[in-house]
Amino acid sequence: MNNKLSDFEKSLYKKLKSGKLEVKVSYRTFLCPYCPDNKKKVGLYVDILQHASGVGNSKSKKRSLTEKASHRALAKYLIKDLAHYATSTISKRLKARTSLTPAEGGDTPLVYDDDQFEKLVWPWKGVLVNIPTTITQDGRSCTGESGPQLRDELIRRGFNPIRVRTVWDRFGHSGTGIVEFNRDWNGLHDALVFKKAYEADGHGKKDWLCGATDSRLYAWLANADDYYRANYLGENLRKTGDLKSISRFAEEEARKDQKLLQRLNVMVETKQYRLKKLEIKYSQDSIRLKYETEEKEKILHGYNEDLTGRQQKSTDHFNRIFADHEKQKVQLESQIKKLEIRELELAKREAENETQRKIVAKELEQNAAIFSYAQLAAMEQQKTREKVQRLAVDHKMQKEKLHKRIAALERQLDQKQELELEVEQLKRQLSVMRLVELDSGSEIVNKVETFLRDLSETEGELAHLNKFNQDLVVQERKSNDELQEARRALISNLREMRSHIGVRRMGELDTKPFMEAMRKKYCQEDLEDWAVEVIQLWEEYLKDPDWHPFKRIKLETAETVVVFLLLYITNPNRLCFYFLS
Repeated sequence: MNNKLSDFEKSLYKKLKSGKLEVKVSYRTFLCPYCPDNKKKVGLYVDILQHASGVGNSKSKKRSLTEKASHRALAKYLIKDLAHYATSTISKRLKARTSLTPAEGGDTPLVYDDDQFEKLVWPWKGVLVNIPTTITQDGRSCTGESGPQLRDELIRRGFNPIRVRTVWDRFGHSGTGIVEFNRDWNGLHDALVFKKAYEADGHGKKDWLCGATDSRLYAWLANADDYYRANYLGENLRKTGDLKSISRFAEEEARKDQKLLQRLNVMVETKQYRLKKLEIKYSQDSIRLKYETEEKEKILHGYNEDLTGRQQKSTDHFNRIFADHEKQKVQLESQIKKLEIRELELAKREAENETQRKIVAKELEQNAAIFSYAQLAAMEQQKTREKVQRLAVDHKMQKEKLHKRIAALERQLDQKQELELEVEQLKRQLSVMRLVELDSGSEIVNKVETFLRDLSETEGELAHLNKFNQDLVVQERKSNDELQEARRALISNLREMRSHIGVRRMGELDTKPFMEAMRKKYCQEDLEDWAVEVIQLWEEYLKDPDWHPFKRIKLETAETVVVFLLLYITNPNRLCFYFLS
């Protein structure tokens, strides 16, 4: 696309350079030959150059490729071939005007615009006079239209000012204004159009100087006369501008364009130098790339051959593996069929074994129940034997004590009999002594009294021993009767023992009330672990003797809970039984 545009631009540039198309109308006026006749663009050099550059560089899709290429060629032609007309044409006309004599000129003088050879105020400015003013109520000053109002009025009339400043003197609004235009060629063109419009309307500078006959505005371009005028208007012009002729302005613009062109040429040369370096580098890189491409092709060719050989080997290996897999698949299918038949047989046997397993499990449960019952009965019998043995040992010890006591009583009985014999002897002696009392005297009487006292004491002791002996005999018989009665009761209880023995686990909490309470309160699914933790915490609390969980509260719900806990504690583990069948 860009190559086609560049080629078309070159061909059109050659056509313009040959002079087949009209571009330069006069020494200062140019036109665009590519615009339609009804929209033919005519203007100054700068206007046509801006128009051609704008259309040529436009990115709008409405502009065709031909239109862009033709305007690019026009811009190139203006820059390269007609740039000197922007400056040299005016200077040549000035020289021609000064060199001509009246004889050479004849009766027909050279036609030119006087304003092109006089000095104007730059930046381009126009002068507005006869602005309506009014005196204030106090009569000390004058007022009139402001600068923005005047600028809007000029814009409505088709002019293009950038600003309007009113001139004020010591009495206020002086009725004069300064119209400012752009600094470039467009501003000069707008200023000239502004001047010619008022001159054509009979409201130019000459008309104002000849005497104004109406109240309308008069306007002209500010020149040297206005610049050096000794009034407020001249003072404002001197503060904000300089005097400059159009030829000087054109030369300055040409110098600027020349500098720009030089900079562009330097940039072009730099880019061409870089382009040459890039071309050299490109050629070197192309040679190196060609060499590397050849090397790569050789390596790729060797790699492809190696890869082909490996692929062939892998294909052969895969075919062998596939054949082996097919053989193994056939073998596995035959084995699967055998296993299916075997599975059916095992299923039948499993059904039979399941029935037998249930029977065996039932028998095992019965045997376990019988074994547990027998074990518990053996434990109870062992405990009973141990208890009977302890009772027998106690009974034996008591019998030994009783035998010892009986032996002692027998010895005492012998002593009693001896004492009785001695008493009889003493009685006989006493009777004898009574007979001889009269003969013996007082000493014998004293001896008799002493013997009588000893005899009474001995008889009392003998009676006490007889009573103690009778008590021991009664106690022995009573203990023997109790032992025999306990033996008979134990034997009868062992014979009438129940088939189920319940083991009570004292001191362990029941988990069921905790689970129900937490399920009512929290309504969650994973409450078992939480309930176990709470139960363990309660068990730890119950181990502490200083823990008092009960409080006296007036609420009925709390009192109900306290009663429930008290009942639970008074009857702990009422459901914690493990029945062994």
